[in-house]
Amino acid sequence: MRDINVVVLVGRLTRDSELKYTKSGMPIARFSIAVNRSRKQDDQWVDETSFFEVDYWGKGAEAINRYLTKGQQVAIEGELRQDRWDQDGQSRSKVVINATNVRLLGSASGGQGNGNFQRSSQSSYEAAPEPRSNMDGNNVPTFDDDIPF
Repeated sequence: MRDINVVVLVGRLTRDSELKYTKSGMPIARFSIAVNRSRKQDDQWVDETSFFEVDYWGKGAEAINRYLTKGQQVAIEGELRQDRWDQDGQSRSKVVINATNVRLLGSASGGQGNGNFQRSSQSSYEAAPEPRSNMDGNNVPTFDDDIPF
């Protein structure tokens, strides 16, 4: 039996994305998101915010980086990765989301976005196809063959 490591989050960027490159030239967009939730504590609802670091690799990172600005709402699909290192003789670690799919859901100003960027099966990243038009010129939504339910 194989282990499962999948995470899907919707949140807002807490800072602008930073685009960096590895020594081999692989692009990586690094950003963090805040995810809000409400829970009932005694007789009142309490809001809680969790913060997550995200790494998004490849061509998709270059394509979407300029749109990943503070306040932007995004959906992230990926897997959890635990980074470990030693600092001043102390063992340190942190969990980072290694994104495989990033979708722009809206803008910091409340507008709707429609960008969908995901890793292709060849492990390179590419922008998802735009909706196609029908004979009347109206946009027809495109759907992935993998339906999640």
